[in-house]
Amino acid sequence: MAEAVDDQRVGPVLDGTGARFAVVSGGDAVEVCLLDEAGGERRVPLDRGEAGRWHGHVPGAGPRTTYGFRVAGAWAPEEGHRYDHDRLLLDPYARAITRVDGELRSVLVDESFDWTGDRAPRVAWPDTVLYELHVKGFTELHPDVPERLRGTYAGLAHPAVVEHLTGLGVTTVELLPVHQFVSEPALAARGLVNYWGYNSVGFFAPHAGYSAAGSTGQQVAEFKSMVAALHRAGIEVVLDVVYNHTGEGDATGPTLCWRGLDNHGYYRLTPEHDYVDTTGCGNVLDLTYPPALAMVLDSLRYWVEQMHVDGFRFDLATSLSRTGEWFDPASPFLTALAADPVLASVKLIAEPWDVGPGGYQLGRFPPPWGEWNDRYRDTVRSTWLGSRGGPPSGLRDLAYALSGSSNVFDGRSPLASVNFVTAHDGFTLADLVSYDRKHNEANGEHGRDGAGDNRSWNCGHEGPTDDSEVLRLRRRMSRNLLTTLLVSTGVPMITAGDETGRSQLGNNNAYCLDDVTSWVSWDHAEWQRELLEWARALVRLRRERRVLRHDEFFDGRPAHEDGVKDLAWFAGDGNEVTPSQWFDHDHRVLGMYLSGSGSGSRADVAGRGAGRLLVWVNAGPVEEAVVLPGAPWGTEYDVLLDTADERPTPGLRHDTGGRVRLSPFSVAVLGVAG
Repeated sequence: MAEAVDDQRVGPVLDGTGARFAVVSGGDAVEVCLLDEAGGERRVPLDRGEAGRWHGHVPGAGPRTTYGFRVAGAWAPEEGHRYDHDRLLLDPYARAITRVDGELRSVLVDESFDWTGDRAPRVAWPDTVLYELHVKGFTELHPDVPERLRGTYAGLAHPAVVEHLTGLGVTTVELLPVHQFVSEPALAARGLVNYWGYNSVGFFAPHAGYSAAGSTGQQVAEFKSMVAALHRAGIEVVLDVVYNHTGEGDATGPTLCWRGLDNHGYYRLTPEHDYVDTTGCGNVLDLTYPPALAMVLDSLRYWVEQMHVDGFRFDLATSLSRTGEWFDPASPFLTALAADPVLASVKLIAEPWDVGPGGYQLGRFPPPWGEWNDRYRDTVRSTWLGSRGGPPSGLRDLAYALSGSSNVFDGRSPLASVNFVTAHDGFTLADLVSYDRKHNEANGEHGRDGAGDNRSWNCGHEGPTDDSEVLRLRRRMSRNLLTTLLVSTGVPMITAGDETGRSQLGNNNAYCLDDVTSWVSWDHAEWQRELLEWARALVRLRRERRVLRHDEFFDGRPAHEDGVKDLAWFAGDGNEVTPSQWFDHDHRVLGMYLSGSGSGSRADVAGRGAGRLLVWVNAGPVEEAVVLPGAPWGTEYDVLLDTADERPTPGLRHDTGGRVRLSPFSVAVLGVAG
């Protein structure tokens, strides 16, 4: 019998004499099972406490001890109960998980770590440049990372990798799921794996497959060392977290943890006790069930307080925020996060949709949440690619996207908009301009998977080609997309490898391909090195020009003594856009003049003209000569960047009233002088 020690906490705790275990279960009896390398098992009954909490202290248990739980109770699926004493269950609070002879086991971990000198970068939202990457895929092919460290947390912390991130200028890495995850049985049957990791089985445990040091607790220290290394470089760490469902899947999936602890409590069930599925993954965690909500909050606090991460991006966040059947901005989850002093101080980003009723909730998450803005993505793609040069709605949607999406986040801040053109899910930047349709044959799903509407353009040839004109156009379109992203108000997110033209050969759903299809290549041709120069120049421009990092919506009214507005839109004739021109579907040229605000803004407005920019967009297939606005807007204009150039090269100075020639399909960024 375990020694009765009850301090109301849930989870494992090492105390020097043994380990204290506590788990929430609705079963009739719970045992903690300590396992040895020879396959032996020591079963110790736990004591029942209040609210389904079972607890006890086991002397002699120490670091690297593997264990699990067995729960006795009714097997009655028709009543929502799926207890099975024959199943060894993971501890939902396990700090590490390992696999022994095919069986997942929880691991006791010595969590001590020397954090001396570690300081969270605390990058302000206006200054943030997100960079979405996969821990394994980003380093698996890096030639400067020792082979034994490639694909690991230690590999991501390697100086050569950190140097790439700092050289690019990104402030915050957003890691695809690093919670311990498993592959779905259907994937295993096809000889594939869940590469992306959106199938969690351990919300406190760093994925052991990304550890170079070992899987019996060493992954915890290695992850912490990675965070410390990135922090030393001034880079924040944000985790993509999957609390909406678990790796147990639907009723045909494996029983690994929650199903065997309290299926009726942890999961949302229909009145017939089938699984509710608003995620497309077979189940949904019920965050109106207090132990489930407490587990998620405890997990989030653990990653902030013990692992020192700087924020979270929540996969299918709508599913976390439902009360009953519908999304609720005052749901228990959103309310609890807002009230938590630890979690309210870190970056919180929602993927604001799921596949359930009323699942699309872009713009409805409360402050201070940021949200992945897919309307921005679709607008920018349509502008450059979807209609072969020119958005079908005219340029007004592009104007909204460039200026912070006030049509989506009215009453909030442009910083609520996480702007992106690509993400892990979908075409890469290079493929977006190289393929008209998806090519997902390697996934083994007969082309049924992956989005069909990509708003992409192959620029005249499907896939690889030697046609120099097609390749030239693809390179320019890539520069246009990156430039649009980095000059837009809001928080930009770059997908790893886009800055060097990474391709997945037209696969827009490579979630199951742990191979060169998904890994970032570091062997770059000249055009890829030039694209990297462009990405660096754009991030640098954003960093140096505070007017691109506005934290309030522009209002289009005079903000300076000379009568210049904080934001103005110009047509090619040098005059402000008229109401009718906004609805002219043949209109292809737009100038965005930014001067910032005189008060209440982070924009640099010290001195007349300081920090002012004029961004010209030519989304059409022919050259356009545009007139530069005269006084009081400016007296001279310097071409800072022009996507017609293969390399980011500053151009000539032009007098006011003069003309600047915009190449077909191009963006020109001009600094305003005088």
